[in-house]
Amino acid sequence: MSLEIKSSVRAALRYFLKPTYNHAADIRDARRILKIIESYKGKVGSHELSLCDDYAVEVLGHKHFAPWLYVYTAVSGKFKEGWIPENYYGSVVVPKLQGRYGRVADLRGLNAVMLQSTAFPDLLAYANGVFFDTAYRFIAPDAVRDRLFRSHEQVVFKLDHSLQGKGIHFFSRDSFSVEKIRHLGNGLFQSAVQPHRLFAEFANHSVATIRITTVYKDNGEVSVRACHLRLGSGDETHVQSRTEIRVPIHLESGVFQDVGYTAEYREIMTHPTSQVAFAGHVIPAFKACVRTVTELHRKAPYTRCIGWDVTVDRDENIQVLEWNAEHNGIKFSEATQGPCFADLGWARLGDHVNRCVNGVQAAALSA
Repeated sequence: MSLEIKSSVRAALRYFLKPTYNHAADIRDARRILKIIESYKGKVGSHELSLCDDYAVEVLGHKHFAPWLYVYTAVSGKFKEGWIPENYYGSVVVPKLQGRYGRVADLRGLNAVMLQSTAFPDLLAYANGVFFDTAYRFIAPDAVRDRLFRSHEQVVFKLDHSLQGKGIHFFSRDSFSVEKIRHLGNGLFQSAVQPHRLFAEFANHSVATIRITTVYKDNGEVSVRACHLRLGSGDETHVQSRTEIRVPIHLESGVFQDVGYTAEYREIMTHPTSQVAFAGHVIPAFKACVRTVTELHRKAPYTRCIGWDVTVDRDENIQVLEWNAEHNGIKFSEATQGPCFADLGWARLGDHVNRCVNGVQAAALSA
């Protein structure tokens, strides 16, 4: 093989195989969770593992997509064709169907202009040194405290790009100061929601959130693909990923599954703090929750898959706390309710990359 051909092949391989996604971190996470699941459910059978490996390579294009398939199989008890591994979603689906548009959801102060809905409990925003209301009118710094606490004893301040329960701060009139907000950085003020009595039965220190995943299909329809309830534990002020309790919710009825899961995917029948059983409960105003997020997604067709964090307050009003429109995690939904996206053709989105890589490798072998 000439030096020129070798150089061209190496350059092409570097282009197509460049590490634009941290598969290593995802694989470590999947292996850690699999070990926990297998510690109480037993090892996944070799036949099922082989099915995962074959699907990862032959359908999705690479063996590094297999570890999340192992996790899904361990949770469900068997391999299911059509699953989307978490790292395939992040490395292939998100760039294709979300692109840069999904990032706008992380800019919390844009909720009002992007989605124009009163379902958000938004009050004021702070961005780049300026305070403004939901109509984007300037608020003088010395007037912010009175505006926030005129009718609220407590408010929540969410930093832009906050995720997994991090970057969330609670303020009362006494603890608030403009200087603290300037130090924290850009973000959004929301009223502190008083949870529905059902959610308070499980965890009365934090507001439960309903994660509803919707997809904007190629034909313009919006469909609900997954749903689970996220509950706080202990005396934490809000739901956090490292300690959350998740309960899959039936998509049509809003009924709780009997089994919930800890953050480590351990199966539980009751909430660890309140000891309230999951079985027999139904999400209040569930159809209204679904209708609300479906209507909102139609206002954001530029990002194709959104994870909505919704709750129902004590007066049964729907409150949309935030929307996640870039890499909204799908692994829990796929493991407990999936395959959730099998009819959308996502498994074929990586075909062009696989063909290019295979073509370059073939050229290298034949040169």
